[in-house]
Amino acid sequence: MADQYALGYLLASILGLVVVYALFSKRNGGKAESATAAVTTATAAVNGECRSTNGDDADVIIVGAGVAGAALAHTLGKDGRRVHVIERDLTEPDRIVGELLQPGGYLKLMELGLEDCVEEIDAQRVFGYALFKDGRNTRLSYPLEKFHSDISGRSFHNGRFIQRMREKAATLPNVQLEQGTVTTLLEENGTVKGVQYKTKTGEELTKFAPLTIVCDGCFSNLRRSLCNPKVEVPSCFVGLILENCQLPYVNHGHVILADPSPILFYQISSTEIRCLVDVPGQKVPSISNGEMAKYLKTVVAPQVPPEVYDAFIATIEKGNIRTMPNRSMPADPHPTPGALLMGDAFNMRHPLTGGGMTVALSDIVVLRDLLRPLRDMNDAPTLCKYLESFYTLRKPVASTINTLAGALYKVFCASPDQARKEMREACFDYLSLGGVCSTGPVSLLSGLNPRPLSLVVHFFAVAVYGVGRLLLPFPSPKRMWIGARLISSASGIIFPIIKAEGVRQMFFPATVPAYYRAPPAK
Repeated sequence: MADQYALGYLLASILGLVVVYALFSKRNGGKAESATAAVTTATAAVNGECRSTNGDDADVIIVGAGVAGAALAHTLGKDGRRVHVIERDLTEPDRIVGELLQPGGYLKLMELGLEDCVEEIDAQRVFGYALFKDGRNTRLSYPLEKFHSDISGRSFHNGRFIQRMREKAATLPNVQLEQGTVTTLLEENGTVKGVQYKTKTGEELTKFAPLTIVCDGCFSNLRRSLCNPKVEVPSCFVGLILENCQLPYVNHGHVILADPSPILFYQISSTEIRCLVDVPGQKVPSISNGEMAKYLKTVVAPQVPPEVYDAFIATIEKGNIRTMPNRSMPADPHPTPGALLMGDAFNMRHPLTGGGMTVALSDIVVLRDLLRPLRDMNDAPTLCKYLESFYTLRKPVASTINTLAGALYKVFCASPDQARKEMREACFDYLSLGGVCSTGPVSLLSGLNPRPLSLVVHFFAVAVYGVGRLLLPFPSPKRMWIGARLISSASGIIFPIIKAEGVRQMFFPATVPAYYRAPPAK
């Protein structure tokens, strides 16, 4: 087996490098169409100068105070910026996603000085995953040996985490959090000057700043003028909270490779376990007429681990069932003077791998380091040109997590196609081999080793491993045909995702001119 794996890994490495080179050699045809502005262009002036209608102007306006907005507010405020945050609702959010922070994300949280925000919220430590398929299971541990003992993943109630970050940001005297709804980006000669918004009392106000950062989440109504939003909804999550039960592997996320698509379990407090049932497509069975309860009892329940079966059924009987569409959107920005997109408003991936917060926090670290040398941000065109490097510098982490999330979701979903079945089986067995076959993919998923080329190599190693299983000990024409289709299927899964992420920025960032761009002169 060791010799077969070594040969397979070598072939996969060569194949991966050849494929990447071929992709890079192809130039993407055409230019991105300019998106139609989804917000109204407006200007406001007092005595010929832009002035806010509610007091002093800010250095930075942040639209939204979710994970990205709250963390960014604290980060920029700590660097001495005057930050004004406008959030639609400052009460504690109640969501069924954004509850798992990977170890790579926790490292970024520490880098931003926000690690205490996972304290006092009953957060649970996560040390890896357990994978279940057809009565078999394997444990995949995070490679944390080289890190401090405090480093691990964390799972928690999303709203508690966000409230802790909002509270910490609000302690800074130069950070102002205000409840209001931003309705318009104020624009003058192609440059965003600020925002128009409604306060919670309904008063219309304007706010101006050299830089406006839009972090208003997956339902953003402002991003259309700042990017080309290609939102896909591959599936929906059905969310439940289980009580009075224990998972087979303590302090591990659980992924069940069920039919038709994966089921997730992970602990979000000392007494609660989050269950997320993936339902392919944009429509889910109706909750109101009982179809959802019937689906969960008859289709899903027989596939969950026996340790949680009774609690699963009891939760369904209680009727506290929620749903949420899973969105995917590659980052495709229109560099706009005076404005920047961050978080889910800018880039989304399937939440199967729990990588969204890691990407957002990593982006904040990149932006913080870019803005630190700047004292004067009033030259909007020059600042915009300089900040284009943000889109390249964020790629190693973002593209690795985005590509892995999209590819794993497609591999983990059941399919009638024999080649896809073999790919799914090969993926489970490959991860079960241990050693580099386990730690490599898990270090990518956790954000501890965000290397796009390593991702491609491991992905095709799985495909080659699957072909090897088919051809040994005696190949047949039918098995050879399935093997060829398996390689073709693997290529059809990962290459479109890589193309959407940007081959050049993903694998050859040093060739992008903005990579070397110096900050504007003071």
